[in-house]
Amino acid sequence: MIFGCKSLVSLAIIQWMARKMFLGIRIDPELKKSLEEMGHAEERSVSQVCEFLLRKGIDAYKKEGAKYLRRSATREKH
Repeated sequence: MIFGCKSLVSLAIIQWMARKMFLGIRIDPELKKSLEEMGHAEERSVSQVCEFLLRKGIDAYKKEGAKYLRRSATREKH
């Protein structure tokens, strides 16, 4: 069978991934470790955790605008 069940699943995954974009960023090793721990605890990949957190941050930014980033950046400095 050319298109057995495994082949169809693999094809579906490739098509799904082809719709995603790649973003490479540099982060502190501690932040990466925290993301890996979150992913492990939630049985998710680091990529899935990052996408979730980015979406939540973008939603908050859309609601609050630049205030959101300024407030968050002020908290980080202390």
